[in-house]
Amino acid sequence: MTSAPHSTESTDPAKVSFLLKRRAHNLMIFELHNPNIVQLALRLKDHMAQAPNLFKNTPTVLDLSLLEDGFKVIDFPALGSLLDNHGLTIVGITGGTEAQRTAAARARLALFSSASQTSPSESQATLAQDPSSSLPQPSEKSAEQPDCASNLVLRQTVRAGQQVYARGGDLIVEASVNEGSEVVADGDIHIYGTLRGRALAGARGRDDARIWCQNLDAELVSINGIYRTRDSIEPNLIGKAAVIEIQQEKLIIRALG
Repeated sequence: MTSAPHSTESTDPAKVSFLLKRRAHNLMIFELHNPNIVQLALRLKDHMAQAPNLFKNTPTVLDLSLLEDGFKVIDFPALGSLLDNHGLTIVGITGGTEAQRTAAARARLALFSSASQTSPSESQATLAQDPSSSLPQPSEKSAEQPDCASNLVLRQTVRAGQQVYARGGDLIVEASVNEGSEVVADGDIHIYGTLRGRALAGARGRDDARIWCQNLDAELVSINGIYRTRDSIEPNLIGKAAVIEIQQEKLIIRALG
């Protein structure tokens, strides 16, 4: 009787240097309308002054789809440096002309197919042995959700450092959202406890999305990119049941009951 063949590759974890894994991540999309660095710097300075630490170390994809009709030269190193100063770390681009994509590749940026698709997937190398490697460790703090359009119900508290994303639907949190955490939904967000962290509804372009919470004490609330920080929320609304919505392109917060 012949013995079954077996792999000659070592399965000892101590001898494994790395593993390649594909993970879906919620990346910020920066839609570029004008590549002029000077004008962009002025606009960013005014915009980010409202919340200077809002996008600290946020991985970001440049959407160049609005620059495809004309010949636009983009200085990717200068643009990357400018956005990095505001906490947006450029990891790749989507859209763009062939020349723009070639220039982006030369700047060592990843090339994504389309910003209209779901959040881009990125391959991560997980360090198993060599501690001197600069390859990133996968974070266990982010609660990754299935890539499907459905509502998500969360019964436990969202703790500091965690992020929950309801892709394609509403998010219902039956507990609280702690300071330092983030809840994101393509639709509405309902929080039956206290909102102390960040809540971002209408994440993929819905102006009609709303945020409902039983006790408002948020670090930041946002609907379709329009946001307000805690400093800009009326003091009489703190600690109250509230609904947040967009009215005439402004983010409105009103008390319930």
